Amino acid sequence: MVINSLLSVFISHCIDSNYYSNSLRLVIFRSEMVFTLSDQHHLLSKIATNDGHGENSPYFDGWKAYDSDPFHATKNSNGVIQMGLAENQLCFNFVQEWIKRNPKASICTVDGVTQFKDIAIFQDYHGLPEFRNAVANFMGRVRGGRVTFDPDRIVMSGGATGAHESITFCLADPGEAFLVPTPYYPGFDRDLRWRTGVQLLPVVCESSNNFKITEAALEAAYEKAQEAKIKVKGLLITNPSNPLGTILDRETLRSIVNFINQKNIHLVCDEIYAATVFTQPKFISISEIIEEDIECNRNLIHIVYSLSKDMGFPGFRVGIIYSYNNAVVNCCRKMSSFGLVSTQTQHLIASMLSDQEFVESFIAESAKRLAMRHRIFTRGLSQVDISCLKSNAGLFVWMDLRRLLKDSTVKAEMALWRMIIKDVKLNVSPGSSFHCSEPGWFRVCFANMDDDTMEVALRRIQTFVLKGKEADLEVKRQRWRNDILRLSLKPLRYDEMTMTPRSMMSPHSPIPHSPLVRART
Repeated sequence: MVINSLLSVFISHCIDSNYYSNSLRLVIFRSEMVFTLSDQHHLLSKIATNDGHGENSPYFDGWKAYDSDPFHATKNSNGVIQMGLAENQLCFNFVQEWIKRNPKASICTVDGVTQFKDIAIFQDYHGLPEFRNAVANFMGRVRGGRVTFDPDRIVMSGGATGAHESITFCLADPGEAFLVPTPYYPGFDRDLRWRTGVQLLPVVCESSNNFKITEAALEAAYEKAQEAKIKVKGLLITNPSNPLGTILDRETLRSIVNFINQKNIHLVCDEIYAATVFTQPKFISISEIIEEDIECNRNLIHIVYSLSKDMGFPGFRVGIIYSYNNAVVNCCRKMSSFGLVSTQTQHLIASMLSDQEFVESFIAESAKRLAMRHRIFTRGLSQVDISCLKSNAGLFVWMDLRRLLKDSTVKAEMALWRMIIKDVKLNVSPGSSFHCSEPGWFRVCFANMDDDTMEVALRRIQTFVLKGKEADLEVKRQRWRNDILRLSLKPLRYDEMTMTPRSMMSPHSPIPHSPLVRART
């Protein structure tokens, strides 16, 4: 009562004295009065209030457009189709069948409840031993059994996002930098930069050589950092690439290892799409390269992995750090306390990945379904002369729409992107949000929807491109008509008229009777 009375007096004073303004809002909810400030930035930390999260990027804006008007085959057939989210939904039925056959894998079933207590109270941040063993074995199997991983070097984290931030905290101080070949995943700006204060410096790659990472590009980026007096602590690569859907060949990987050894900087390899390779050539992990006869300081090599893409389990938040550096393993394991994987999830994953028959079948079936979806989608695009960068991995294609731009600028790319979102109702991601140096490229995800939705998306793209071609053709026709009309209305010069052959003149023309004509005849 006393508090309510004081609030009433305060409110009356604010109103009487015109103190109440836009900066102070009165919210009344269930007879309770709460004051909120419209601008609370001065109450929060710099990390909380800066824009490092990157939500102002077109990459995330496309998601918001989808969220506000999501496509549904029957309830909202004119809604936005989500093609900006790299999810692998093609093998869910395969996984679901395994779960039905293995009810003990969950501690929340009648068959698995006997293990409920032991799993529920386990909280060692090293993780369940069976979980680390299963993940290590799966990582080796995904890489064709050509390399083995030590379970004691497996450090878990809350998804690849948490893994990237943890290893960045371990390797660099605020203000220091990582080199990152372009185009690269927009989320890296959040994952590596936002809370760590670390910088990301682009290594510019170009379409002229299919965006291949070259020694010249690496050296140019490093030298630019040196000139700016920025300390480079590492190089971050994604293999297979997001957004390109390509893999790094052995020669490129060896040159990268040579580069980081020469500069004495770390190499962080994001390999979260390792099991999404669906055709030749095969995936080559950095772990294979360092096993070869090559000069390499293993303390500089680190791998980030996850089950979000390969297994299609982003909601499970299973992120993995695998480092060849003992100090990094110890540091990341301590930091993992802030983002552990739940023991219930660990138990389920350990059971599933320990089933070797299932793992073999899943990897093969996933590759088969991804290959088919990729083939159908790219063929559909080619029917309207839309090409994509040649790729054999990932859950997306790098679509080339450069010829649809009014001019080769980011502004023109954004205008085209807004048209695709608004008119075509497709959320695709513009290349500029991936830091691509060439406007007109778009990442389009194809594995996060069923076959029917993909067909709808393809028809929308095809219709859009064909309408654009018709419009261009009509513009050309109109220009041709205007040119003809302009020529037909163009007045003849006097000398042109006098040079006209007599046979071409009208018999009633006054020209033959002119003194000038008579003088020449």
